Amino acid sequence: MFSLFNTQILHVNEPETVREIATCTSLDLGKPSYQQRERGPLLGHGILTSDGAVWTHNRKILAPELYMDKVKGNGRPNYEVYRDIIELMEEYDRKERWNCRHKNRRGLEKLLSRACFGSNYIKGEEIFLRLRALQEAMSKKIFLGIPGMRYIPNKHNKNAWALEKDVRNLILKVVSDRKESSANEKDLLQMVLEGAKNSKLSKEATDNFIVDNCKNIYLAGYETTAVSAVWCLMLLVANPDWQDRVRDEVFEICKERTPDADMIQKMKQMTMVIHESLKLYPPVLVVSREALADMELRGIHVPKWMNIWSLLATLHIDPENWGQDGLKFNPERFEHRSLQATILVHAIWGQSKGVSWPEFSHG
Repeated sequence: MFSLFNTQILHVNEPETVREIATCTSLDLGKPSYQQRERGPLLGHGILTSDGAVWTHNRKILAPELYMDKVKGNGRPNYEVYRDIIELMEEYDRKERWNCRHKNRRGLEKLLSRACFGSNYIKGEEIFLRLRALQEAMSKKIFLGIPGMRYIPNKHNKNAWALEKDVRNLILKVVSDRKESSANEKDLLQMVLEGAKNSKLSKEATDNFIVDNCKNIYLAGYETTAVSAVWCLMLLVANPDWQDRVRDEVFEICKERTPDADMIQKMKQMTMVIHESLKLYPPVLVVSREALADMELRGIHVPKWMNIWSLLATLHIDPENWGQDGLKFNPERFEHRSLQATILVHAIWGQSKGVSWPEFSHG
């Protein structure tokens, strides 16, 4: 146990305890309050930071859009985006350095823009650019955790406030255009609008709900995915034997056809590589929760307001769980999807009716 200024933190890295935390269905275990306090302009009060009834309401609206059947239905636009990226990769001059990280970012911006804003995806790309600038501005803030510092009108705070206002205005402009349009959109924004309308929220609460969850979707679905994709490509480049195995599998299954969701599910080699990449280079280093009431976790008394951290960087290479080759790239450990090989994947990401984001699991 340790402290960061006035925040008390319990560090948990025992796998069974981590599993219990990740699968806890009690609303007494929620999101850390310091995230909303210190990162308010970036996170707002959406599904990443909300608790209790507010979190339940957010999940009820957002989760159905991320069920596997829904993702399959949105597959075609996603393939078109990545086809464009592949064409760029084939055309680039080999004398120049290929910026894989930048191209993945651009591809995911387009993908998420279409999924979130449908026909308004051009505006969505502009929103994501402003959100990235806001993210960078928030990362430069100093004295995090010191009470009152976030209210002082210094250079960093003023910049963050201005970007927050820009993002809010851009999102609400897209919402206004959508309400005036007669187009029958089936994107995430439309689901959020309908959910907010049916919840009988006030005008201000409705605007906050829409803006905050649009920002949360960007953070949860864009940055983490971009980082994971880059590490996965890097590992394939560093291990040409696995690159050949994955390529052969893709050619065998797709047979020069455009991949669809059913084809991708049959790619066992690809799945093993993705799991191993997530194990070695998790996109999120720390999973954190906060006790909203006194509770017990495997015999450990956790008082109210105590924060619980699990450090994935060490949890994913622990020799007791992964053997002596825990630091090595070995996708075959996931070949049979044994309990030992998948224990931490299930513990960290939770199990929630086909939804793959940890924030959609209870707690």
